[in-house]
Amino acid sequence: MSGVWVFKNGVVRLVENPGDCHGATGRRKVLVHLSSNEVITSYSALERKLYSLGWERYYDDPDLLQYHKRSTVHLISLPKDFNRFKSMHMYDIVVKNRNEFEVRDM
Repeated sequence: MSGVWVFKNGVVRLVENPGDCHGATGRRKVLVHLSSNEVITSYSALERKLYSLGWERYYDDPDLLQYHKRSTVHLISLPKDFNRFKSMHMYDIVVKNRNEFEVRDM
């Protein structure tokens, strides 16, 4: 995640940079499935990997793609448009699927 911490009216919040898919290095970030070394380039590719790991799709919110794993309390929420898939979403997937995915600089 990249951005700037802003203190306003007694509240601190992180304001994301518009180009969040680029880290501090300015390079584009990609999500990689480790066992196949496949760069995830679409939601259909990501969905196949998540299904194989036991994740199920939720259809509650029409603006989001959401996945839940029954054995955990985790919920992955992604923007419907893959072009809005940013590094913060990639890191969320990595944290919830240890040793399965990795975020790399392109």
